[in-house]
Amino acid sequence: MNTAASPAHATTGFTGWLLRAEAWLDDKGKGAWIAAMVLAFIFVWPLGLALLAYMIWSKKMICTRSARRIGSLTSRRDFSRPTGNSAFDAYRAETLERLEREQENFEAFLQRLRDARDKAEFDQFMDERAEAARNRHGDAADDTRRDDRDAPDLDAPRTA
Repeated sequence: MNTAASPAHATTGFTGWLLRAEAWLDDKGKGAWIAAMVLAFIFVWPLGLALLAYMIWSKKMICTRSARRIGSLTSRRDFSRPTGNSAFDAYRAETLERLEREQENFEAFLQRLRDARDKAEFDQFMDERAEAARNRHGDAADDTRRDDRDAPDLDAPRTA
């Protein structure tokens, strides 16, 4: 006896009914799927939620043509393929090279700006540090001069 499920057995029962319903909705298109989901939400909301999850999971709502077109626009290699129009291909190649040069020049300009800002910040830091050191040394020199005036002169002859 053969224990493998036969195709006739697969289309009977509850799973067979679901498969036939899915095939019928696929034949009718996206509108039928959306209508079934809306009706399921209205009458039995958990069923509508399950149908929505199935539609998202099985990618029933994705348009294959637009997905292919969007995928091809984001692919870099498609820009390098010739179109068959040599004038346009030359213009496109020239424009892309010019844009790449402009991008490199702009990035170099931004780097020079960052370097100049860093140098200005560093110079300001060094100036502030030097000023603080001068103020510290100037205060220390004033203190030594005051100490010299207040201290007794040891070299002077003593008078009794």
